[in-house]
Amino acid sequence: MANEEPEVKLERFLQWLQVNNVELRGCKIKYCGENKGFGIFSYNQVSDGVLLVVPLDLAITPMRVLQDPLLGPECRAMFEEGEVDDRFLMILFLTVERLRKNSSWKPYFDMLPTTFGNPLWFTDDELLELKGTTLHRATELQKLKLLSLYDEKVKGLVKKLLLLGGDSESEVSFEDFLWANSIFWTRALNIPLPHSYVFPQFQEDQDNCGSVNKGYEVFADQSEELINEQEGKVEGEARQFSGITSTSLQSETLWVEGLVPGIDFCNHDLKAAATWEVDVTGSVTGVPYSMYLLSVGKCSPIEDGEEISISYGNKGNEELLYLYGFVIDDNPDDYLMVHYPLEAIQSIPDSDTKAVLLEAQRAELRCLLPKSLLDHGFFPPHPPNECNNKCKTGPICDFSWSGQRRMPSYSNKLVFPEGFLAALRTIAMKQDEHLKVSSLLEEVQLLQHLVCVCVCVCILRFLHCLKRYSYCTRIFNIILKAKDPTFLDLCVYTHR
Repeated sequence: MANEEPEVKLERFLQWLQVNNVELRGCKIKYCGENKGFGIFSYNQVSDGVLLVVPLDLAITPMRVLQDPLLGPECRAMFEEGEVDDRFLMILFLTVERLRKNSSWKPYFDMLPTTFGNPLWFTDDELLELKGTTLHRATELQKLKLLSLYDEKVKGLVKKLLLLGGDSESEVSFEDFLWANSIFWTRALNIPLPHSYVFPQFQEDQDNCGSVNKGYEVFADQSEELINEQEGKVEGEARQFSGITSTSLQSETLWVEGLVPGIDFCNHDLKAAATWEVDVTGSVTGVPYSMYLLSVGKCSPIEDGEEISISYGNKGNEELLYLYGFVIDDNPDDYLMVHYPLEAIQSIPDSDTKAVLLEAQRAELRCLLPKSLLDHGFFPPHPPNECNNKCKTGPICDFSWSGQRRMPSYSNKLVFPEGFLAALRTIAMKQDEHLKVSSLLEEVQLLQHLVCVCVCVCILRFLHCLKRYSYCTRIFNIILKAKDPTFLDLCVYTHR
């Protein structure tokens, strides 16, 4: 099957889409060659701009995996125990379904690429070309992480799930898991969904009794402890629950990661011809709970035969190569990652002390700089008058590791963030300087400790005056458990 002609795979996939109620209204899917795979092209002008409609029930999401007859029971137990996160569920689903001989997803999987251009798929010689870059280190770490995850959890679990499905012949390999990982990261979308769609049982309970089901509260509380990680991730660090940021659980819209067959064949372009939207009520497409592809060419309609592209976001070439396996010439969003390797700190004098200082400082050891900033070197050009006005007097720095001082006159011209420069100054400290700083930190910590003691004593006295002896006893017991001599001496004195 792997050597089938692209046209045969496409025909079978189109039939699969039709069976699953996908509507190609103003587009068609075409093969673009070995390097690009399949893409979506304009076909038949549509007045409302809706080119493609996919029911969200077809999407591969964490909810689908947890409800799957084969994977659901096993994955639900691990998910509730916090052993796996939502992304792992989808990658596991992709791995298992690709290996299952009678999988209903086969027409879709046959359309997907079998190899990728990102560094995880580079040969050893190709990876050496990246040596010395942050991309090389990130790739090495990610591959080690995936290998460890495969050996410790995925390999045995996939075998078990295949046997449960009655498939004893299929063999799983690391390449299968790597393929599923790459499919997820190259094709997953962050989908806004109503709370009632993500948690239908919870909504039903609310409608029936008007109160939150206790079991749901426990499940949600446990699930909030799951944290998704991604090496070199550009997006912010956010706690996730089924691809949903934990801070949004109380809101109407929840953001869920998932793959949407059909929509995911759109390629990337800086000047996107379309965008995707979610139609919850069906007011736009006539299909409730669907995702649709919408033309954005209001001034000039998309011509028949023109490729329909979307934007993957304002990403630099390093991120595009790491995630998707391609780069863009003259990318306006390109940036340079500047970093100080953690391994290098271990080789400098007084590395242990400086590592403690950097941790206390919450040091930023890396920063992203738009490459355009470095067109003129590390000092961007300024009009002479503007530079003279700014450089006459440097501002007073409120705090630095060396005490209060005037900032150098050139600091306002540096392109590096202040936090990054502060970390470099800490690393470059001489022995006498970092000893003074360490002493200062100890004094600050002692002062903070004494302040806590004084506050605690004041609270005890206040409660004693109010004759709230039970509260006094509770606080005193907490202090006894802490076994802090300073606390104990002061509290005994207060008690007397």
